[in-house]
Amino acid sequence: LSAVRAELRQLPWVDDVSVARQWPSGLLVQVREQTPVARWNETQLVNMRGLLFTSEPRFIPNELPQLRGPQGTDGEVINRYQAMQGHMAEVGMRLVSLELDARGAWQFALDNGVKVRLGRRQIDERAQRFITMVLPWLTARVAQVGYIDMRYTNGFAVGWRSGAQLAGN
Repeated sequence: LSAVRAELRQLPWVDDVSVARQWPSGLLVQVREQTPVARWNETQLVNMRGLLFTSEPRFIPNELPQLRGPQGTDGEVINRYQAMQGHMAEVGMRLVSLELDARGAWQFALDNGVKVRLGRRQIDERAQRFITMVLPWLTARVAQVGYIDMRYTNGFAVGWRSGAQLAGN
């Protein structure tokens, strides 16, 4: 039974397997499929528990958020994604990408096209400042904003979309 279970768990989209004997001469096999919540780099997915699993690129749904990072940083990137996505959902926004580059700089994009740069230092403080200060401000101006740069000590910079009307802001 354990050999059958181990063999089935090696399949890419299998999350868990239970195998039991069924009288008189059969096996009862139950398979729970992986539920992807995000893409990781090019050929992997992240399941609901924040664990990576491999899939062929042709089976990776494009509508899932894209997470990227150097080798060995998947846990850190996934944890930050999970923490930030909860805050975005509260205001009706969704993360479509989160990236940690090779130099250690973070950036993410929202489903409305706004890109946010957090940089390499004080990531938790900058992310919290974005959530508490910028998100309430952004919701009323989302159509005008191209990017938000949080790499400032006491504030943030805004990159406006071309043709945006700035009157009244």
